[in-house]
Amino acid sequence: MKFVKILASLLFVMAVCTAATLEKKQKGMYIVGVSASFTDSLIYFTPVQFIDSVEVGKDKLLPLRGQYSDQLDNYLEQQKGMKDRTCFIYFDEKKQSLEKTIQKMKEKYLKKGNVELKQVEGDFKFTKAVEETY
Repeated sequence: MKFVKILASLLFVMAVCTAATLEKKQKGMYIVGVSASFTDSLIYFTPVQFIDSVEVGKDKLLPLRGQYSDQLDNYLEQQKGMKDRTCFIYFDEKKQSLEKTIQKMKEKYLKKGNVELKQVEGDFKFTKAVEETY
């Protein structure tokens, strides 16, 4: 009987440790897309969105970042007819930190003048990027 209690305790501890390890690897990120063009003065921002179940490395960078900017570029080109735009993203694990960064960027753009900031309207939503295998 004592052996069963010890074995059960050991299995419980192993299960908790495994769950904690998986929880640390699987994090989410908040993301904002920005689109600008050299031919006009409009700069578009997406709302802050949350991408869940993203594996974050030690460098705390969002993996497959290029796919997220491509998603915004494709949406603006195909749905809104906006061609030749440069799209980039900002991301952070903390929503407030990301919002503060975006607010500072907007203030810098507005100080320069001759720039109009707009929100990306419509049903645009980032989807989790998937690594392509061939």
